Amino acid sequence: MCRFLGYTGSEILLADLISRPPNSLIRQSYKAKERSEPLNGDGFGVGWYSPEISDEPGVFTSITPAWNNRNLLNLAGHIKSPCFFAHIRAASPGTAVSEFNCHPFCRGRYLWMHNGTIEGFSSIKRRLRHSLTDEIYQSIEGTTDSEHAFAVFLNFLGRHTGKLEAVDLASGLVKTIRQLEEWAHEAGIKKPSIYNFAVTDGESLVTVRYVSNPQIEPISLYYSTRGKYRYFGGRFEIVESDSEQSGIIIASERLTDDRTSWTRVAPNHVVIVNSKLDVTVQLLPNIRGS
Repeated sequence: MCRFLGYTGSEILLADLISRPPNSLIRQSYKAKERSEPLNGDGFGVGWYSPEISDEPGVFTSITPAWNNRNLLNLAGHIKSPCFFAHIRAASPGTAVSEFNCHPFCRGRYLWMHNGTIEGFSSIKRRLRHSLTDEIYQSIEGTTDSEHAFAVFLNFLGRHTGKLEAVDLASGLVKTIRQLEEWAHEAGIKKPSIYNFAVTDGESLVTVRYVSNPQIEPISLYYSTRGKYRYFGGRFEIVESDSEQSGIIIASERLTDDRTSWTRVAPNHVVIVNSKLDVTVQLLPNIRGS
């Protein structure tokens, strides 16, 4: 399994979350706290928005481990953004380590990343690809189950080219999980899948902590207090704030030791952050086989 983080709010340096906090994403690449295997060394990726330049994000990926990539450290310390995703990869067995398979995946204005696995993916892959429009089918560049799930999500969004609300992104995410579970049920796949997905259009951000079997604890996921994120005196901290100089973080692991600044997402819940930084958390049903 992997680790990821996402941010939306006032403009901050990527380094403020990727490299500077005590439990930064780079630290999690070699010493994750909430994984039985602490290494996430099969590449990484960052995607960030620069609204003054384009509605579409810039993306940088590499197959090298995040902990020793000088380019990542250099870029993170010189890029400011109001919304960005970052992901460190632990490749599923049998899946190629390539830049095409590094998250976050980007199509148009959307970024997508996944922490988890679609069990029995090879058994549903043909049917999944057959369900896609030609345009979305042709856009798939890698081999991961994660990118194919993104394609299903985009297929549900359809040809809508205008701006969507956060609830629309959440609806598409839930439909994606439901469809994947329906195919798994029809293929007779019993082992539960893990769907910690995250998607953003540069303004709204939606993420989910979900596992097919409600008796199993899903992979960890948190969201932060709305606040101002600052690195001061060699220390990263979140100062609660409702002003324009604030933001929300979603992350596989807490980035700081201050537990009061973080809320653990309950199993099988979706977190919806709209463009005004209002956070809504909703329970999802157990939809396997429904």
